[in-house]
Amino acid sequence: MPVDKKVITRKITFINRDLKLLADLSRLTLSEYLKKPEYEALAERYLERIIGRMIDINYHILAKAEKHSPLDMYNSFVDMGKKRYLNNRLAERLANSAGLRNRLTHEYDEIDERKIYKAIRSCLEDVPKYLLRIEKLINKKSKQKKLL
Repeated sequence: MPVDKKVITRKITFINRDLKLLADLSRLTLSEYLKKPEYEALAERYLERIIGRMIDINYHILAKAEKHSPLDMYNSFVDMGKKRYLNNRLAERLANSAGLRNRLTHEYDEIDERKIYKAIRSCLEDVPKYLLRIEKLINKKSKQKKLL
């Protein structure tokens, strides 16, 4: 079964919406951010949703185009790099976000609000690069009909 461009496009739309909301939080200074616990809660939720949707995209592309299932969420990014859907450096940086997503989702450890604040900036830097690569991929491949 081919990659479903509509599924990926819908997830990209949701990611972009959350990136805009996350960008609002990025305008706060660290001291402003730390004053209100709801800022951290919002940031955590936006990050969790963004990362989760990227992982969904990875699994979808790898399963449909490569007939491959990654070992785990971390490896979904690594495998996207190995298959040249992402450059390896970006794939490695984003792979680390899978661990953050797990900590946020499953509350394995107490979350350091300063690390979340830092993750906002990393997300706003790396995720648009990821989305650009995915959009180019699905547009290029839809013309070739190989992937879709």
